[in-house]
Amino acid sequence: MPLAVGPAMSAASKMSFSAMSFVATLIANPAAPVLDGALLARAADALPHAAAAAWLDPGVAADIPFTRPDADLKTVSDRLRDAIAGAPVDVVVQPSAHRRKTLFLADMDSTMIGQECIDELADFVGLRKEVSEITERAMRGEIAFEPALRERVALLKGLPLSVIDEIIEKRISFTPGGGALVRTIRANGGYCCLVSGGFTLFTAKIGGAIGFDEHRANILEIEDERLAGKVREPILGREAKLATLLELRTRLALKPEQTMAVGDGANDLAMLGEAGLGVAFHAKPAVAAAAHARIDHADLSALLYAQGYRRDDFASA
Repeated sequence: MPLAVGPAMSAASKMSFSAMSFVATLIANPAAPVLDGALLARAADALPHAAAAAWLDPGVAADIPFTRPDADLKTVSDRLRDAIAGAPVDVVVQPSAHRRKTLFLADMDSTMIGQECIDELADFVGLRKEVSEITERAMRGEIAFEPALRERVALLKGLPLSVIDEIIEKRISFTPGGGALVRTIRANGGYCCLVSGGFTLFTAKIGGAIGFDEHRANILEIEDERLAGKVREPILGREAKLATLLELRTRLALKPEQTMAVGDGANDLAMLGEAGLGVAFHAKPAVAAAAHARIDHADLSALLYAQGYRRDDFASA
């Protein structure tokens, strides 16, 4: 975690860290608003020098400011989760400064949407089980992303291009809270990029429907209005996602702490690690363990509450 207080830090660094202001945000799923005063009290007891809690959305999200953490922020987060054990409530702990982000990068599959598009494509050729198993292993980081993608794409050779529109119309569901997340960031002067290890045939339409400023993904080769079973090189994977964050951060002249990224798979880890706030969303265990913050229960509106937005601040459709 950034700003960790550890044995390698100098006394001056520890003093600077201790003087900073921090905030712990507790977030429930809006569909199950279980957050109450008792849970907030338990959380406050687990925080060093906690101030009074402030509701961002009654029953759904609240901030607890605190100062002088007695451990690194990951340890503080784990302590909070232990304090509210059993409650379906997420915890995000971070410095209070720079909570509002100007640049937002998001993974698409199983993050901004509920499906893996390549698995839906495979279903049309009767290979969903085989392809989804490869997808799962790649997202857990058990096999390299790039060869796994080439292998899966080769199995799709011959699929008519019209299948893409059918999948988007009939099989794709947007993750709750995603539209409000993107609209609100943009309404407050932010820039949003959908960056996916999937395919531009999907990101162009899905990104446009959600409201992203731009999208980046892999390009499938097409022959006679059918998939050729090949993906154009170089493949957009883990390093390309990181490179996109660095490029956009430079283009917009932003500091690292002004950026946020969200994803669920191993190919998102470099991007999440470089962002000012990297969020693992309903992620694979290794990704959740490595990210700055993890959202296991709430929907994507959690990323607005994590930035200090109140429910009344959300941009409407």
